[in-house]
Amino acid sequence: MKKTVIMKTGNSIPSLVARRGDFEDWIIAGIERDQPFSGSVISVHRNETPPDHDRISGIIVTGSHAMVTDGADWSERTAKWLAEVVRREIPVLGICFGHQILAYALEGRVASLPGGPEFGTVSLTLTDEAMDDPLFGNLPRMIEVQSSHYQAVTDLPPGSVRLAFTAKDPNSAFRYGRCAWGVQFHPEYDAEIANAYAAELNRQLRESAGNGATIRRNCRETGTGRIILGRFTKLMDNAMKPTFERDVWSNPQQLAKR
Repeated sequence: MKKTVIMKTGNSIPSLVARRGDFEDWIIAGIERDQPFSGSVISVHRNETPPDHDRISGIIVTGSHAMVTDGADWSERTAKWLAEVVRREIPVLGICFGHQILAYALEGRVASLPGGPEFGTVSLTLTDEAMDDPLFGNLPRMIEVQSSHYQAVTDLPPGSVRLAFTAKDPNSAFRYGRCAWGVQFHPEYDAEIANAYAAELNRQLRESAGNGATIRRNCRETGTGRIILGRFTKLMDNAMKPTFERDVWSNPQQLAKR
């Protein structure tokens, strides 16, 4: 039986992990708002090997504190594996680092975010192309999401579709082909997690207390993450059915009604 795979590419802040769990725990909690999670977690940053492609119904690639531009062996292997995932049209959702490595695997470019790091609850603007996208369709043109990143996709993969942008990041979300999405934001974060990352940013960059406090004060709950994860989960379920192509790609709005 095919199953969902969460590809874990790193660990969150140790103090936050001890209190709230890690990236994969937050993703699973988001999925389980709609249905029980049935799948596995593969820690590729620890050199665990993903299952064969033909045993996978869909993949979610987590965030990480690693950088795609470091070119670590495990990261390069993961990029090649993801390129094959996309070729086989297996549904994949890349989150933050996952968004970046997916773009890199498809010949996009990743570099430091030109305007500096983007943390906290931020406003995301959807493009015209997002209006009939299975994950973003029927959402307001401007939504709020949780963010924490230093690097970004500076050049989208050739042939991809830009879906969203922020004031700092012109390529906050994209779709490639029929089954691959990258989102720079974190649909699995809540306000507490976003706040913890804003506090970490303040410590690492030695910013003024006032600036760090402003980012943290502006962290607030949003419903966007639950919607995105729910729609992607539904898409993975539909991918198992013979009517997948007709139902999803002839009428993508069917996934965008929740």
